[in-house]
Amino acid sequence: MMKIPGRLARMACKRWAMRAIFIACTACAAFSSTMAHAAAPVLAPVVPGKTLVFPRDHGAHPDFRTEWWYVTGWLQTPQGKPLGFQITFFRSATDHDRANPSRFAPTQLIIAHAALSDPGLGKLLHDQKSAREGFGLAYAKQPDTDVKIDHWQLRRGQDGRYRASIAARDFSLNLELAPTQPPMLQGEHGYSRKGPRPQQASYYYSQPQLRVSGSVSHGANRGATPGSQAQAVSVSGSAWLDHEWSTSVLDENAAGWDWLGANLDDGAALMAFQIRGKDGRKLWAHAAWRDAGGRIMQFGPDQINFTPARRWRSPRTNASYPVAQVLTTGPHAWEISPLQDNQELDSRQSTGAVYWEGAVTIRRNGQAAGHGYLELTGYVKPLKL
Repeated sequence: MMKIPGRLARMACKRWAMRAIFIACTACAAFSSTMAHAAAPVLAPVVPGKTLVFPRDHGAHPDFRTEWWYVTGWLQTPQGKPLGFQITFFRSATDHDRANPSRFAPTQLIIAHAALSDPGLGKLLHDQKSAREGFGLAYAKQPDTDVKIDHWQLRRGQDGRYRASIAARDFSLNLELAPTQPPMLQGEHGYSRKGPRPQQASYYYSQPQLRVSGSVSHGANRGATPGSQAQAVSVSGSAWLDHEWSTSVLDENAAGWDWLGANLDDGAALMAFQIRGKDGRKLWAHAAWRDAGGRIMQFGPDQINFTPARRWRSPRTNASYPVAQVLTTGPHAWEISPLQDNQELDSRQSTGAVYWEGAVTIRRNGQAAGHGYLELTGYVKPLKL
């Protein structure tokens, strides 16, 4: 190879570097121009009258903007210690051209949150992941529940049981969730209004009273020394699964919501939510109570109130959350109390939101009535979907 004198070599390198920059900029400009003229996907609307069909509707619905599979529950160790857990997988459709043949095209994003609530720690353990769908590393499949990011997965088997495997930063969950009741269609046969306009809605069903077995591990729960490997502890309990998908959900004046899903001790199930406006007032609300025999009672916006009984202020965000509340659904009053106050989840690395989501106990007329999860969003800043 001919040796180039130092000054000429530097000039040649500079020319090649400038050429590389020019080529890269030209490619980026061409890509941007192509994207500007690419066809954004036409996403499906939520309309009343649709019949949900299972097991097909357990799976993903990629033609809608947003979708989530949301599992919450109460567990108990062999020593009788209570634990709360949450696993959520999100699927979000982008505006990327669906006709793009590239395997790298980010047409769908997959996001996951997981949390463990242990009163012995005094705080929430949580983790999050996000990735574009593809290459078998992240996906939300059809025609049944099968969502995954790396080593996190929620899958429904042919036997109807869900199996969740979460290897988070500070804990792990390996759980089996067995249905004991049929799906609970929310709203009007699965068409769930979320605001005053009909298009502000989702398709939504729940699977309450799931029987849970499996194992949980985290070092602090077993007195492990820092850096040591935690051992799994057997757990059992009950869980609640929500599956919801939509394209347009919230009113432009909405700030967030309060939501409760509760497995009651008598085999009944209670779901209630309210959408709060930016002025703090109720924009919309709905609740449903299903008894152990399958009879459902629905409650409209005027019949539902979430009344704060006690607030907890986060030392991290300074947000004030109504962690204890009295929920009224028609003539019924339900007292909601947290397993522990500090159950704030910071997901700014994935969905961008900070919210309170925690295990709660339910009492009615002063008597223990059940366990559930309370979700409080939009208390740090208005939530955007």
